[in-house]
Amino acid sequence: MAESLSPEVYSAVLIDHFQSPRNAGAMVDADAEAFVTNPVCGDSLRLFLKIEGGRIARASFLSSGCPASIATSSAATELLAGRDLASAEALTRDDYAAAVGGLPTAKVHCSVLAAAAVHQAIEAWRARTSAHA
Repeated sequence: MAESLSPEVYSAVLIDHFQSPRNAGAMVDADAEAFVTNPVCGDSLRLFLKIEGGRIARASFLSSGCPASIATSSAATELLAGRDLASAEALTRDDYAAAVGGLPTAKVHCSVLAAAAVHQAIEAWRARTSAHA
């Protein structure tokens, strides 16, 4: 049975991000990439970052899972664009949840995926760039 997008459960912001995701799709010229999955529910997020001058110039995503997971991934790309790496790493699951107008308790794991993917992508980028320095 498909999950309901009831306005009693989800904010208008979350519903909009789910119905019209921003920055969806693979980024062929990404400088950093991460893949995270929730082993319990099976939701997954592949995050792509373009990093220029120590800032996230662009972010995009591929996600599978519930509407909250897809919407949170979409909102994360908007939150990340233009941020320096330290600022991006400082974002918490609460920041990602707030970006979609809040999440029901049973869906907080969706914001955890976004936070984990950001950290993983930036760590991989740092490791790769320091190895080539």
